[in-house]
Amino acid sequence: MKHAKSLIAVLSATLLLSACGTVSGTAIGAAAGAGVGHAVSDGSVLGTVGGAAAGGVIGHEVGKRNAQ
Repeated sequence: MKHAKSLIAVLSATLLLSACGTVSGTAIGAAAGAGVGHAVSDGSVLGTVGGAAAGGVIGHEVGKRNAQ
């Protein structure tokens, strides 16, 4: 049940952020990465922060490529 709630929260946040055109790829990537890190690490703070950092970097790089 805990994982289902985490998954629902991650999907909701991702959908909300992706609907807004002014949110940067970095912010979307960080939010998605934090959700995935939280789910994978069973709620660990380090996993959540690590996921957010990795997602932010990936989102930034994808955003740069889409801008070109």
